[in-house]
Amino acid sequence: MPAVGVRCHVLRVRDRDSNWRILYRIDPDAIVILAVFPKRTTTTPDVVVKAARARLRRYDSS
Repeated sequence: MPAVGVRCHVLRVRDRDSNWRILYRIDPDAIVILAVFPKRTTTTPDVVVKAARARLRRYDSS
Protein backbone atom coordinates (compact mmCIF):
# COMPACT_ATOMS: atom_id res chain seq x y z
CA MET A 1 0.00 0.00 0.00
CA PRO A 2 2.07 2.95 -1.26
CA ALA A 3 -0.11 5.47 0.59
CA VAL A 4 1.48 4.25 3.84
CA GLY A 5 5.01 3.43 2.73
CA VAL A 6 7.28 1.23 0.69
CA ARG A 7 6.97 -2.54 1.19
CA CYS A 8 3.52 -2.04 2.78
CA HIS A 9 0.72 -4.38 1.84
CA VAL A 10 -2.87 -5.19 2.75
CA LEU A 11 -4.15 -8.66 3.52
CA ARG A 12 -7.88 -9.14 3.03
CA VAL A 13 -9.67 -11.55 5.35
CA ARG A 14 -13.37 -12.30 5.10
CA ASP A 15 -15.41 -13.89 7.83
CA ARG A 16 -19.13 -14.36 8.26
CA ASP A 17 -19.76 -10.90 9.73
CA SER A 18 -17.03 -8.58 8.41
CA ASN A 19 -14.36 -7.95 5.84
CA TRP A 20 -11.10 -7.37 7.71
CA ARG A 21 -7.91 -5.71 6.53
CA ILE A 22 -4.45 -6.29 7.95
CA LEU A 23 -1.99 -3.58 6.98
CA TYR A 24 1.63 -4.72 7.23
CA ARG A 25 5.18 -4.08 6.04
CA ILE A 26 7.72 -6.71 5.10
CA ASP A 27 11.26 -6.01 6.32
CA PRO A 28 14.25 -8.31 5.75
CA ASP A 29 14.10 -9.53 9.36
CA ALA A 30 10.45 -8.97 10.38
CA ILE A 31 6.85 -8.54 9.34
CA VAL A 32 5.51 -5.39 10.99
CA ILE A 33 1.75 -5.36 11.63
CA LEU A 34 0.59 -1.75 11.33
CA ALA A 35 -3.19 -1.98 11.63
CA VAL A 36 -6.07 -4.43 11.74
CA PHE A 37 -9.48 -2.97 10.99
CA PRO A 38 -12.88 -3.90 9.59
CA LYS A 39 -13.37 -2.66 6.07
CA ARG A 40 -16.65 -0.82 5.72
CA THR A 41 -15.99 1.63 2.88
CA THR A 42 -14.32 1.49 -0.52
CA THR A 43 -11.28 3.43 0.69
CA THR A 44 -9.01 2.98 3.67
CA PRO A 45 -9.95 5.52 6.35
CA ASP A 46 -7.50 8.42 6.70
CA VAL A 47 -7.22 7.80 10.43
CA VAL A 48 -5.90 4.28 9.74
CA VAL A 49 -3.36 5.53 7.18
CA LYS A 50 -2.12 8.28 9.53
CA ALA A 51 -1.83 5.86 12.46
CA ALA A 52 0.08 3.34 10.32
CA ARG A 53 2.53 6.02 9.15
CA ALA A 54 3.08 7.13 12.75
CA ARG A 55 3.70 3.54 13.84
CA LEU A 56 6.24 3.10 11.05
CA ARG A 57 8.07 6.28 12.09
CA ARG A 58 8.26 5.04 15.70
CA TYR A 59 9.37 1.58 14.60
CA ASP A 60 12.04 2.92 12.25
CA SER A 61 13.42 5.32 14.85
CA SER A 62 13.94 2.60 17.46
